Amino acid sequence: MEESGDLLPRAEIRAVFNHLRVRAVLLVGVFFFGFIIGYPIAEWMIEILLDAEGYRPIGVEIIVLQPMEIILLKLRIASQIAIFALAVTLVCDLALNGRKIIAEGKRVAIESSTGGYTRLSFAILNILVLGTLGFVYAHEILIPFLLDYLAQDASTAGLDSTWQLRSWIGFIIGLYIGSIVSFQIPLVLVMLIRAGVLDRNTVTDNRSFLWFGAAVFGAFVSPPDPLSMFLIGGPMLVILEIALLLERITSR
Repeated sequence: MEESGDLLPRAEIRAVFNHLRVRAVLLVGVFFFGFIIGYPIAEWMIEILLDAEGYRPIGVEIIVLQPMEIILLKLRIASQIAIFALAVTLVCDLALNGRKIIAEGKRVAIESSTGGYTRLSFAILNILVLGTLGFVYAHEILIPFLLDYLAQDASTAGLDSTWQLRSWIGFIIGLYIGSIVSFQIPLVLVMLIRAGVLDRNTVTDNRSFLWFGAAVFGAFVSPPDPLSMFLIGGPMLVILEIALLLERITSR
């Protein structure tokens, strides 16, 4: 039986994992499809970054250390695109079948599928809107600030600012994708609440876990200093609180 205070109820989590096992072939196919189309996209993105102004601070020299560096960089970006495509597929699947999955996990009567496509359309719209907000935030605030911060930090220490091509472009692309993905987390959390996987009161009572998770996520995609971690995790938490407030209002 479900215990009081569980952040992740056992029956619902088992139902989700069982559904993922059924969808394993589809999810693997989506990942490989995203990887295949992501490879030429990665080459196009690298060309844009090399030709664009503003991504290389003044006084910074970009170097290539090995002949395979461009290929390895394209493979890295393609894998990130594939992971993003996989995440979008999971969100859409949860929006369409989430209530059915949880009903089967609880062994209760399955609700009518009416409204599933409405939830799917709503999820896709929010993915586009939140993804655009994440991209704009990374392009206008996050990336310029962190690139200048790293260059000035090296200059203050009396070091020459020489960046490896793979690390430089990989860092920029990682910040773009990380911002876009982090802006989707509130949508996923609200969908889990609406599907019955999570309880809203349990989520609000365990905000410390959310803050810790945001700090860890920020440390993975940025330099591990408090300011950079806040720049990644802070907007995600703000949008999350807004999403929880809207979910509470609309559920009434």
